Amino acid sequence: MIRKILIVFLILFLALQFIRPARNTGVASSGSDITHYVHVPDTVMHILITSCYDCHSNHTEYPWYTNISPIGLWMRQHINHGKKAINFSDLSSFTKKKLDHRFGDIAEQVEKDEMPLPSYTFIHTYAKLDSGQVKLIKSWTDSARRELAFPKEIPGREAQKGASVPLGG
Repeated sequence: MIRKILIVFLILFLALQFIRPARNTGVASSGSDITHYVHVPDTVMHILITSCYDCHSNHTEYPWYTNISPIGLWMRQHINHGKKAINFSDLSSFTKKKLDHRFGDIAEQVEKDEMPLPSYTFIHTYAKLDSGQVKLIKSWTDSARRELAFPKEIPGREAQKGASVPLGG
């Protein structure tokens, strides 16, 4: 009886390998990415790319094990959930108020060691934030929130009316 159950599970597992979820392989930077809304210093951008972009952008670097179902299916669901919260590659649907709130969430979650997720940093140890990086992210989110409240020209960007914060109400 146990052997029959194991055979059924093996067949189901093998059949599951034919289900391939869509991959998040778009471009991480675009005309509506985070850098078009607030100033992002290079040090912060490096942290975001290393620790956040796999789940919160339009481009994910997939490890080999995501080719095995159901891990790939779980990963796709996880990425979709992360991008729904904030997608650093496309903030075009965010109002100033919503983006301000998200910056507050980012600061709170990194301070509480909730982001990046422990399930992510368990395997991707390089993505774990140290206390200096947490302070840097917190300082940046505070600065970004002030920038949203009092927009000004972002260094390195052409001066144009509304260029620093192209957000609606």
